[in-house]
Amino acid sequence: MSDQKSSGFSHEKIETNYFLMIVLIVLVISFGGLVEIVPLFFQKSTTIPLEGVKPLTPLQLAGRDIYVREGCYNCHSQMIRSLVGDTMRYGHASEPGEFVYDHPFQWGSKRTGPDLQRVGGKYSDDWHKIHLHNPRDLVPESNMPGYPWLESTTLDASVIPQHMSALRKVGVPYSDEEIGSAMEQVKDKTELQALIAYLQSLGLALK
Repeated sequence: MSDQKSSGFSHEKIETNYFLMIVLIVLVISFGGLVEIVPLFFQKSTTIPLEGVKPLTPLQLAGRDIYVREGCYNCHSQMIRSLVGDTMRYGHASEPGEFVYDHPFQWGSKRTGPDLQRVGGKYSDDWHKIHLHNPRDLVPESNMPGYPWLESTTLDASVIPQHMSALRKVGVPYSDEEIGSAMEQVKDKTELQALIAYLQSLGLALK
């Protein structure tokens, strides 16, 4: 009887003490998250790149920064699920090894626009140029905004070597020579050229 009272008192104490409840919820969620996430750091499928997967070039990396800056991920996923409808429309299901060098990766479920995981090489550079300037010139039903300023905005070349150095610290194998020549490779390039270069690099490894 005393055990039941003690148990009931403890249960009641947890339910009526908001701070204690919050602390316990956070602990449980954190433990569950660790159990799911930590093993992924030791699985080869998530830590070893697939054959053909290479780090982004300086221009592609600059384009990826623009992709993130402009919020393209809010409408476009880069994760093709292993569902028949997905693979028929977009191609081979996404593999973790394709994203080893992505920090952070662009997986997600948002599909206001089509999945972009395998868009590389699907359209010409000129197509992307027109589409990014005014999407409705090519896709009349599109509700995507245009990005005309990208064509007239020159890249800030000075930030690319710093970005590559930071990525090298988390495992992206950029050499000193690649970092040293990065500014020259993106010099006088526009943000539009960089974004197109990034889009054209997506999903080529499994094609």
